[in-house]
Amino acid sequence: MMQKPDEERFSDNLGRSARALSDYMGLGLQIAASFAFFVLIGYWADTNFGTSPWLFLFGVLVGMLGMALLLMKVVRAANKKK
Repeated sequence: MMQKPDEERFSDNLGRSARALSDYMGLGLQIAASFAFFVLIGYWADTNFGTSPWLFLFGVLVGMLGMALLLMKVVRAANKKK
C-alpha cells in the first residue's frame, strides 16, 4: 500500500521531532545530574566536617559552573553545525 505525500511528510517530521526531543532531554538530564552531583557532594561534606553551609555553597557554585560550561559546549557545537 502506498503512502500519501501528507503521510510521508508527517512521519518524517515526527521522526525529526523525536530526535530533537531526545537530544534536548539528554542535555537537560546531563545539566541536572552535574548540578545535583556537586550539590550533594557539598552537602555530604558539610554534614561530615561540620562546615555548614560553606561546602554546600561551594558545591552549588561548582555545579553552576559545570552547567554553564556544558551549555557553552553545546551552543558552540550547535553554531558550528549551522
